[in-house]
Amino acid sequence: MKQILIPGFLVIATLSGVASAEAKGCIKGAIVGGAAGHVAGHGKLGAVAGCIVGHHEANKNDRQENQNQKPSR
Repeated sequence: MKQILIPGFLVIATLSGVASAEAKGCIKGAIVGGAAGHVAGHGKLGAVAGCIVGHHEANKNDRQENQNQKPSR
């Protein structure tokens, strides 16, 4: 179990400082989804689904922020 957890934590620590405009929300979603999928026995599938959901949520938040910043007449 330690052989899986230690590299996983190292990857999380390394990627937590990385900012990417194209993959906004994907990395965080993939980490959470991969961890949840690992518990259910489907780690890779969980990571892919987490990336998709995380990216969707990040885009939704950006759209909402842009609408709030538009000047009202």
